[in-house]
Amino acid sequence: MTDPQHALTERVQQALAAAFGADYADADPLIRPSQFADYQANVAMSLSKRLRRAPREVAQEIADHLTGRAGDAQGEPFPGTVEVSGPGFLNITLSDDWITAQTAGILADPRSGVALVASPQTVVVDYSAPNAAKEMHVGHLRTTIVGDALVRVHEHVGNKVIRQNHLGDWGTPFGMLIEHLLDIGEETAVAQLEAGEGNAYYQAARAKFDSDPEFNKRARTRVVTLQAEEPETMRLWHIFMDATVRYFNKVYHQLGVTLTDGDIAGESMYNHVLAKVCDELQERGIAVVSDGALCVFPPGFTGREDQPLPFMIRKSDGGYGYATTDMATIHYRVQDLKADRILYVIGATQALHMSMLFASARMAGWLPDHVRAEHVQIGSVLGSDGKMFKTRSGESIKLLQLLDEAETRAAAVLADRDYDDATRGVIGHAVGMGAVKYADLSVSHDSEYVFDFDRMLALTGNTGPYLQYATARIRSIFRKADTDPAKATGPIVLGHPAERALALQLLGFGAIVEEVAESSVPHRLANYLFETASVFTTFYENCPVLKDDVDPATRASRLALCALTLRVLETGLSLLGVPVPERM
Repeated sequence: MTDPQHALTERVQQALAAAFGADYADADPLIRPSQFADYQANVAMSLSKRLRRAPREVAQEIADHLTGRAGDAQGEPFPGTVEVSGPGFLNITLSDDWITAQTAGILADPRSGVALVASPQTVVVDYSAPNAAKEMHVGHLRTTIVGDALVRVHEHVGNKVIRQNHLGDWGTPFGMLIEHLLDIGEETAVAQLEAGEGNAYYQAARAKFDSDPEFNKRARTRVVTLQAEEPETMRLWHIFMDATVRYFNKVYHQLGVTLTDGDIAGESMYNHVLAKVCDELQERGIAVVSDGALCVFPPGFTGREDQPLPFMIRKSDGGYGYATTDMATIHYRVQDLKADRILYVIGATQALHMSMLFASARMAGWLPDHVRAEHVQIGSVLGSDGKMFKTRSGESIKLLQLLDEAETRAAAVLADRDYDDATRGVIGHAVGMGAVKYADLSVSHDSEYVFDFDRMLALTGNTGPYLQYATARIRSIFRKADTDPAKATGPIVLGHPAERALALQLLGFGAIVEEVAESSVPHRLANYLFETASVFTTFYENCPVLKDDVDPATRASRLALCALTLRVLETGLSLLGVPVPERM
């Protein structure tokens, strides 16, 4: 069960070592899919200057060692043919027998070629993280969706995943929010917060804070009692937070993400250690007082006139900010959670803050070299005008409203299907959520994209519904054949070029999942699944499966390819968090 590119990389590197010495064994063979063969290796072009030889001459020597013509072949023969092309390209065509054997292997493998990691790690993933003082909007969509895809992938490859929903649930705004709760009554406040009216709630509290001196005074006093964790204030804070979290859970449930209340690790969790964080960093000389504020000055960060840039962990008025909490958080995740790797799925606009956080934590020894801390940068969601996605009045679009609209539009797309209302609702939900999630995940997480329902819900092109339809179509084949996909075991025989192309495509699944886990690139998996569905469509159009004139052996082989394609698509979409309806 070998990914072709991995197998070829290993073989070419062995040939490089045999041809030019061990110093060349780790050179990148630069193997890419090719329109002239299955793959093309361009390493001869990159090595020619280093070897001071013509690229074509270098390529020929590599080819001779690959195929055994150099007389030193050992082990298994090369699984195909190698031709030198142009100025020094190596065109590699794999043998049908090798492709057939490898495809049979992943068909028999319940994991479809996705290997478990040799040394499982503890991976902490910080994602979603809405502000409890505000309602969730479209800006939270990407951090939630991308983060959830990454935790699914890491769990699938065998890592221990710890989800962390770092809610903004503490700070000075809570003084006015709690006082507003008292003014309007607990029952009214809870109803408003559960309904997702956090912005209206916040704005009403803010208006009173700015215009009513008495309310302002009460709010400031309440901040003091909150920071002191006075019991009655904490009771009111819990009422506020519990209602807010119930609203968040509505969003998570509708989206189908895996976050639970047990994953909440908000700012309040670190409140009791912030002073200790500052004291320790100051005592060790890592943080110093600058203009009244306590700051860390990590090397390499400069502002205007090349002045060192401060990472402020205590304000000049004695208050704490995001930097303080984030330093406490990273210390906790390394020391208490024993993280080997920490993924922060946070907006790209926070790139400087995250870089300074990692550098400051390394200065303190709280982020040792063996722990990988990574900022998975999230780009913005744009409207059709190319600006930040908002309502016509300029307000952020509520996430629940957006998701409801996706389901409504999905149901309309399926209006001509002969389903009862309940079935249509189930399919509409799956298609609507799949469309929204896939549209996000199919582009690089650090890039911007335009939110466009018409494009997202299209049944053609690189969309969630297209992939869902592909899986539904394969399932319909097995219903017509009156057999279970799990019973389609082949044997696989590659006769038509479309069969060969599909088998070769399916062999790449394990490597793509491995790449997503290693490099946090879920869009690569999304694009692989789209390519797989497209290759299957070509196969479906050229290779009849159930027609009367198809002989039993060919039918068995093609049903096996259909079964493996279905399993790869369903597994891959599940890793992305995209639901797959039985029918469409």
